[in-house]
Amino acid sequence: MKKVLIPIPSYGFDPTEMAIPWLFLRKNGFAVIFATPSGKKGEADKIMLNGHGLGLFSSLLIARKDTINAYSEMENSQDFLNPISYSDIYPDEFDGVFLPGGHHKGVKEYLESDTLHSLMVEFFAKGKKAAAVCHGPLLLAKSINPENGRSVIYEYKTTSLLKIQEYLAYYLTKAWAGDYYLTYPGLSVEDEVKASLKSKKQFVRGNLPLFRETPEKPKRGFFVKDRNYVSARWPGDIYSLSFAFISLLKD
Repeated sequence: MKKVLIPIPSYGFDPTEMAIPWLFLRKNGFAVIFATPSGKKGEADKIMLNGHGLGLFSSLLIARKDTINAYSEMENSQDFLNPISYSDIYPDEFDGVFLPGGHHKGVKEYLESDTLHSLMVEFFAKGKKAAAVCHGPLLLAKSINPENGRSVIYEYKTTSLLKIQEYLAYYLTKAWAGDYYLTYPGLSVEDEVKASLKSKKQFVRGNLPLFRETPEKPKRGFFVKDRNYVSARWPGDIYSLSFAFISLLKD
């Protein structure tokens, strides 16, 4: 059975970006191993599950019923209840890695982990399959190969959370939630990912992300594939990204 690693922070990951890929990876026969900084069970951003504090637009921004159901199933799974610690990750044991996002400031623990940065350098050096969504590509942008001083995606095409998405969510909710939607106030995910690439032209924005994919319309999303790496922008792309990653793992 092929193994897929999903590293997450202790708190604050986006539930859609983790539960839906987990659900389809398991349905397709892959073993999923979660990893947290301490090896203790992680927890999703509660605001994305209940909408508390997001004001008038909470119903547009929180996780949908398909995510709630998948997250509930995942939360009770042995996979999720028994993660390993970042320090116990050995890339040779895995066929691929899936990097979810999340904008709660708790994800900084994950995005800024020196241990994960070194591991991602090793994963890419070994040609392992990789997928990243939303803030996930930012982890890769911060993963610098010490041999050349470049990010592991320096020569890859990629996408990530778009600047327009990040700031739109911020302006829609700042009256109630302040800078909740700005993980790094003053620096967008898109700008930081672009800065890690050989050329800004490698960043692919895709179609205007107005509507989220649904179980009934699972191919409405967008993803970018470049060799062993696939990326997407937000929870609205998660079905397309999950299927693309599974196809990549089966190659």
